Amino acid sequence: MAEEFHDQLISFMPKMRVWALALTRNRAAADDLTQDVATKALVAKDCFIPGTNFSAWVHRIMINHFISSVRSKREFTDIENMPEVQVAAPHEDRTALRELGWALNRLPHDQREALYMIVLQEKSYEDAAEQTGCAIGTLKSRVHRARLQLRSYLMGDEGKAAGDFARSVAASRPERLAA
Repeated sequence: MAEEFHDQLISFMPKMRVWALALTRNRAAADDLTQDVATKALVAKDCFIPGTNFSAWVHRIMINHFISSVRSKREFTDIENMPEVQVAAPHEDRTALRELGWALNRLPHDQREALYMIVLQEKSYEDAAEQTGCAIGTLKSRVHRARLQLRSYLMGDEGKAAGDFARSVAASRPERLAA
């Protein structure tokens, strides 16, 4: 049975290489991916159920391995320790980036953290709420207030954001005003 599996895997290698080329768009990377997937398939051969779709099984191993390798190559940077960005752009762009950094630093810590998680790290509200230990509604409110405050800082209406937020809360909950 082991020899049958090896023969099947060896005869399947050209098709694996075609898939790998489609994923990586690079011959050397495709060869590496094909070799890694063949190795993983050999290690996991006891998991393969004879009579099932060998092609789908190997394809799933390849997709999972490719996604994992792409994720591991991403650079994650702690936003607090991020170096100052040197942008070779016109003066207006540098000024806008500086103003954005200034405005972000003026936000309260909880709002800034919520905004980073949702907007920059693209986390779901559920994951971000779990990580911060607050309710989803609280997190959504923090993101909303942070966006309003950033907008007001960048537009020069610093006093307006607090009033806008208070009015939006009052408009959405008229029963509290009547009490």
